[in-house]
Amino acid sequence: MKNIDAISAFLALGQESRLNIFRLIVQKGDVGLTPTQIIEKLGIPNATLSFHLKELVLANLLLVERQSRNLIYRPNASLVQDLSAFLLDNCCGGQSCIPSKVAKKAKS
Repeated sequence: MKNIDAISAFLALGQESRLNIFRLIVQKGDVGLTPTQIIEKLGIPNATLSFHLKELVLANLLLVERQSRNLIYRPNASLVQDLSAFLLDNCCGGQSCIPSKVAKKAKS
């Protein structure tokens, strides 16, 4: 992943409403959500939601598909995985970042 792509995604998520919208859509996974469903859950005005969805799509964080008269927004899982890998690239010099005491408790 290029720095510019990561920056675009992080800038889009750096606004509270967009972060809330993205997190809600991620919770639904492949099922996705329509704008009406998002409005019902978050109470965001339609025009405001439209603006935020556009920004998330432009940052490639969301995929949008038309199903008859509805738009369905889904997370771009591939980009989310790439962002995670980008953040953890070269993490802790290639060693586990989890302290050994925590790792032992997790295995139990």
